Order: sequence, then C-alpha cells, then structure tokens
Amino acid sequence: MAKRTARIGDVKVGSDRLFLIAGPCVIESQDLCLRVADRMKALADRLGLPYVFKASYDKANRTSLASFRGPGPEEGLRILAEVRRRVGVPVLTDVHAIDQVAAAADVVDCLQIPAFLCRQTDLVQAAARSGKAVNLKKGQFLAPWDMKNVVDKAAEAGGRDLLVTERGTSFGYNRLVADMTGLPTLAALGHPVVFDATHSVQEPGGLGCATGGNRDLAALLAQAAVAAGADGLFLEVHPDPDRALCDGPNSIALKDVGRLLARCLAIRAAAAK
Repeated sequence: MAKRTARIGDVKVGSDRLFLIAGPCVIESQDLCLRVADRMKALADRLGLPYVFKASYDKANRTSLASFRGPGPEEGLRILAEVRRRVGVPVLTDVHAIDQVAAAADVVDCLQIPAFLCRQTDLVQAAARSGKAVNLKKGQFLAPWDMKNVVDKAAEAGGRDLLVTERGTSFGYNRLVADMTGLPTLAALGHPVVFDATHSVQEPGGLGCATGGNRDLAALLAQAAVAAGADGLFLEVHPDPDRALCDGPNSIALKDVGRLLARCLAIRAAAAK
C-alpha cells in the first residue's frame, strides 16, 4: 500500500513513522498549555516522533450546561498562538461552526472536525477550503467505510492534507467500543490514520451531568492500535487528570506518557519485522 502522508505546518506526518497529537482536552490556562506542550515536545524529540499540540478553545458538545467549555475563540486562539510561537510546534484545534473556520485557520496548523459533526458537509468543506490540514474524526455513529464520503467531501473542496481519526463507536448505553479491524478500512482511504486512545475509553454521559471514562484502558488500546497499523496516536494529556476541567476520567497523566510511547514504538518495530 502506498505511503499515507500529510503536512501539518512544517511537520510531515504519515505512515513512515509513528506521530503524535497530544495535549489537554480544553484550554484551561496559558500556563497549562505551555507546560504540556513543552514537556510533550521534549519527549517527542527524544523518541523521534513528529508532534502536534492539541487543545480546544470551546467544547461546544459538552454533556450539560454545567460542564466547562473553555475560554472561547478570542482568548483560546491567542493562547494557541503563544504555544505555537514559544514552543515551536504545530497546533490543532476543533471548529464547530463555519464562521469559526477563518479565524482558527489564521492561527492553527490543523483544523479538526469533531466526531459529532463529521457529516456536516458545509463545515467539512469550509475547513478543507482553508488550506490548512484537516483532521476528520469518525463519528461514533458511523462504520469505518462510511468515512469515505466524509473524505470525499473534504477532497472535493480542495483538502489535500487530511487525517482520519478513529475514536470509538457507540455500543449501548454510555459505552464505546474500539474496533481495530476498522483501521485497515480507514487506511485504504489513502490518508494517515490516527487512533484516539483517550476518547475511545469515554463513557458518554456516564457521570450523569458529565462524561465518564476509564483512563486505565487507554494505554491498552493505544498499543493495540499501533499493532493494527495506526499511523498516529491522539492522546488527551494532563498533569493531574483528576483535577482536569474536561475529560479528566479518560485523560492520561503527563508523567505516564513517555512509558506508553516507548512501548508503542517497540510494538511498531516488532510489527514491521
């Protein structure tokens, strides 16, 4: 199969070596984002991994009105610009509406289409027309082969640097299942395939007014995905997940990421033999 590649800012990602998209679920503060980005960049450099920082300025699809959404577009994009400038890494954030695309594209290197919105044709195509890389997250309600239509929409609008991300599939009440057999199907679409290990262990609405999760399973799924051929990993990372303002139950502690990535690289090397 031909190599799957995309360019995110100045960083080339694809199937030739494992790459990483990681950061806190939501922008809690500038200091937190800089701390995580700096630590993750140092770790990725040491391991030889292309790295993209991710964080959301507005989580528009939270479970309830009581959930923390983030600082909003103006302050959030200012912080992302600081991370990009001071740490020297490409940055990714999600957009939830067409009128957010232009402002976000002026700051970030990759626009992300949230899983819940992956069938919103106008949003997908607006992101693709921005000229920036686009990460298309597979909806929890879609089969892997259904993502062909999403990719085709983005490509028709001029999108070339596209990523396709698996993040679990709805499976009964408050549960998701990660189907590793879907990764080759996504790879056949011709773009880098990312596995979102932390959102895949979410328990949507599992805490009543917030999403729960089981972060202990995230490392297991990340390793399985690498063995199954994922090109990149997407991880929600936080210095203190129990105190995170968003998605703490499924976030990986910053101190544990290095050990996980080392195992994933060893698995990738073994699978290539």
